[in-house]
Amino acid sequence: MVFLTKLKVTNMTHFSKQLTTLWGQHQHLIPARACSLATCTYKNRYASLHPLWQSPITIPGGSRQSPINIQWRDSVYDPHLKPLEIRYDPATCLHMWNNGYSFLVEFEDTTDKSIITGGPLENNYRLKQFHFHWGAINEWGSEHTIDCKVFPAELHLVHWNSCKYESFEEALMEENGLAVIGVFLKLGANHSGLQKLVDALPSIKHKDDLVEFDEFDPSCLLPSCPDYWTYAGSLTTPPLSESVTWIIKKKAIEVDDDQLEVFRMLLFTPAGEEEQRMVDNFRPLQPIMDRTVRSSFLIQHRRNIETRSDEQIHHAQQETPQAGHVRL
Repeated sequence: MVFLTKLKVTNMTHFSKQLTTLWGQHQHLIPARACSLATCTYKNRYASLHPLWQSPITIPGGSRQSPINIQWRDSVYDPHLKPLEIRYDPATCLHMWNNGYSFLVEFEDTTDKSIITGGPLENNYRLKQFHFHWGAINEWGSEHTIDCKVFPAELHLVHWNSCKYESFEEALMEENGLAVIGVFLKLGANHSGLQKLVDALPSIKHKDDLVEFDEFDPSCLLPSCPDYWTYAGSLTTPPLSESVTWIIKKKAIEVDDDQLEVFRMLLFTPAGEEEQRMVDNFRPLQPIMDRTVRSSFLIQHRRNIETRSDEQIHHAQQETPQAGHVRL
């Protein structure tokens, strides 16, 4: 088990170096249009990004870069979108490591033991890893936004198309190669499922630190609400390949402030180097161009709620508590 873990780290470390090299090759490209958001919060949000995300570049000819701001009213309800089927085997969880940009929880992906299917997907997609993006403070941190609303953090569960491709490394550069589930984190109650991750984070404080992490079911990090948006996009780290079908869950999960603070204790830097806190590890918003964001749910209900008075909403919530809530 230890030998396999070391081998896995060597391969992923090499892959990380390849991504860094690819990033350096694209530094001269013309910047993509920045998000036109007028508040000071957004200006501060991009003030101290890690070097990996400081230049909002795009790839040559890129027209479907991520992340984006999802406009609720502009999304198109697609009645043909199926429910997303998620089957994760906790035994496939391998380890957790600090790759210098975020912390990754990686899974054994040689078989279809942990997969997603359905939804906007035509094939089985195997779970490769999941990771998070977060801010220095709770006012920002997510990569995607909803109607310009920013969340403190965002979870990404990364899967690859095992029907069309032989490996994750091949799939990440190809059409329909990847499917990523995005889940927003918002402040609220302590999240018991997340706590197991939080408890392990001090052991991977520095870049390249790794700890075995088994028997974890990432389904516990997903909201119970099945609704989602989907669009064609890209990786948000180099090589920024436009191979991703994004599935953004409508409802956020609640985490408490103490849990997010442990995220912020991680470091971008290896042991022995000057410490740089791992915060603001998100890519700036990218232009949506001519893409359509589809939704698996009707949006008329929200529109109706937005036109009603607070008194009407309060009355409706008392009569039917669950139906009265507007949830992201």
